[in-house]
Amino acid sequence: MGALHDFKAELFKALGHPLRLRILELLRTGEKTVGELQRLLMVEASSVSQQLAVMRAHHLVESRKQGTNVFYSVKDPLIFDLMDTARTIFENQLATWVSVLDEPES
Repeated sequence: MGALHDFKAELFKALGHPLRLRILELLRTGEKTVGELQRLLMVEASSVSQQLAVMRAHHLVESRKQGTNVFYSVKDPLIFDLMDTARTIFENQLATWVSVLDEPES
């Protein structure tokens, strides 16, 4: 496999966790601290930190320190286009499933 395929596989692997996707959605509106994310997600701060570490390792998020706070933000906003496309694919499939369920039985 080529470098591009390897990159894509790693990117999708990094996105392959529901909590990571929820964190990215929250970061869509701007940078946040672990504490803010933890309160919004209603999960342990350690879980948020663990998922942020994975996303930092895959260059999805970046951090900056201000005083005692560490603020996280999305490194490349194009990730939101990918997430929006995934939502559209989901909605299309859902519409197909609904139409199949609505078909009269023979």
